[in-house]
Amino acid sequence: MNVKLLWVDDEIEHLHAHILFLEKKGYDVVIVNNGLDAIEQCQLHTFDLVLLDEMMPGLTGLETLQRIKEIQPQTPVVMVTKSEEEDIMDQAIGSKIADYLIKPVNPMQILLALKKHVHQREIVTEVTQQGYQQSFQDISMQISECHSFDDWREVYKRLVRWELELASTDSNMTEMLKMQKEEANNGFAKFIKKNYLDWVTPGSKCDNKPLMSNRIFPDIVFPELSNEEKVFLIVIDNFRYDQWRVLAEEIGDMFDIDENLYLSILPTATQYARNAIFSGLMPQQIAEMFPELWVDEDEEEGKNLNESPLIKTQIERYRRKDTFSYHKINDSQAADKFMQQFKSLKQYDFNVVVINFIDMLSHARTESKMVRELANDEAAYRSITLSWFRHSVLKELFNALAQTDYRIILTTDHGSIRCDKPIKIIGDKNTNTNLRYKLGKNLNHQSKDVFEITNPKQAQLPAPNLSTSYVFATGNDFFAYPNNYNYYVQYYRDTFQHGGISMEEMIIPLISMKGRKK
Repeated sequence: MNVKLLWVDDEIEHLHAHILFLEKKGYDVVIVNNGLDAIEQCQLHTFDLVLLDEMMPGLTGLETLQRIKEIQPQTPVVMVTKSEEEDIMDQAIGSKIADYLIKPVNPMQILLALKKHVHQREIVTEVTQQGYQQSFQDISMQISECHSFDDWREVYKRLVRWELELASTDSNMTEMLKMQKEEANNGFAKFIKKNYLDWVTPGSKCDNKPLMSNRIFPDIVFPELSNEEKVFLIVIDNFRYDQWRVLAEEIGDMFDIDENLYLSILPTATQYARNAIFSGLMPQQIAEMFPELWVDEDEEEGKNLNESPLIKTQIERYRRKDTFSYHKINDSQAADKFMQQFKSLKQYDFNVVVINFIDMLSHARTESKMVRELANDEAAYRSITLSWFRHSVLKELFNALAQTDYRIILTTDHGSIRCDKPIKIIGDKNTNTNLRYKLGKNLNHQSKDVFEITNPKQAQLPAPNLSTSYVFATGNDFFAYPNNYNYYVQYYRDTFQHGGISMEEMIIPLISMKGRKK
C-alpha cells in the first residue's frame, strides 16, 4: 500500500491501539506530540495524510496547519479536536482542512477519512468500472431496440453519463466506451437515414416527429412569452450535451433546471440550423420567402449576419407583438459592452444573446497546434470549456440572471464530433469546403455510409442548381479530396467538425431555467 501518515497529538501515547490498527491495515504511521515536530517531519518527508490535534500546548493545531500547508499544500489535513465551537470549525474549514473529526475518535472513523482523502480515486475508479461493465450489455441491447428519437435521446444521455464518470477516474475502459459510442452512432445514422425525409418533407403527416430547430420558437419560446414570462434566450454556438453537463455542475445551485434535448436539422451547421431557429423556417423556406436574408454557400458574405431580421420576421409571421433585443458576443469587448447594458434589457419581452466561444475554440483547435495539444481529447475539450466558462461573460450573465424573474432558455444550433476516418469525395470547384457535408453537382464518393439527398427540396434545402445534391458524413467520418489526400487527412484527422450526422452533432441541449434568488 505504501501510504505514509503523520499523526500529531499531544496525547499520542493514548492512541496506541488506533496506530496499531492502522499499521495492521498496512499504513506507515509517523507519530509526534507537538506542532514544531510535525513541521520538521513535513520538511523531511512527504505524507499522504496528516491527522492533526487542534488543542496542543505551544503551536496550536490551527497554527501548525498553516505551516504544514506552506510546506505540503497538496497533503490533506484532518483536524481532530474535542472542541465543537463553531468559530474553531470555521477557521479550520477556512484554512482548507480536508475533514473535521470530534474526539474521541474510533479507528473506523480514521479509516473512513483515509478512504475519502487518500483512496477515493482508486475506489471511485473501481466502482465506476464495475458499474459500466454491468451496464454495457444493457446499453447494447437498448441501442439495438431504438425505434424513436426518444429512444436515441435516452441512449445518448446514458453514454454521456458514463463518459463523464469514466473520465473522472483512472479507468482503462474508455476505449470500450468509445467503441460502444461508435456502435450507437452507426445505429443512429441508420435511424436518421430512414426517417429524416419523412419528418421534413413538406406536407408530411409523419407521427412521432421530434422537436427540431425550426420549432424552438413556436413550441418553446412563444408559449413562455404567452404566459407573461420575460424570456432570455442564450444560444451557445456548437455546444454539445457533454459540455452542458459540465456547466450544469457549476450553475446547479443558482437555478431550478429543466433539461431536455432536441434534434438539429441537417446540415448541422450555423447557416442552416441557427437560421432555422431564428426564422422558424427550414432553409429552403428562408431562401424563398426572404431571399435578401439567405446567403448561399458560394457567397463570400457571412452566413449568420441576418439573425436579428429573421427573429423579427418570425414574430411578425405569428402575429405577435413581443419586443426583443438581439446581441452577439464574439470577444471580450462585446462582452463588456453587453453587460454594461444588461439592466436596460428588462424593457424588452424577449432578449436573445448568441455566444460564439466554443465554435471559435473548435476552429482554433483545427488550425493551431498549441490549442490541439491543450484540447487533445473530449475530456480536455470539456475542461477548456469549463475553464472558459468560469472566467467568461456567460458566468457573469448567469450570476445576474439568477437574481431576476426571467425564464432562461439555454440552447445551441448544433454540436460537433471528433473525426478520425477520411472518406474520399470528388466534386467540382464550386463544391463547399465543409468536412462533414458537401453540396454540389456530380458528387462522387466511395462510401456506402454517407446519407445522400438527391432532391434537396424534399429535405427543404436550397438547391443552387438543378443537379445539386447534398451528401452527409456519418459517425466519425470526414470528407477528403483525392488531390493532396495524405496532407489533407493528416491536417484534419482528430479535429472537431460539424455538419453531418451523429448523436454529438444532432442531439443537443435545450434547457429551461429559473433563478433561485439569494
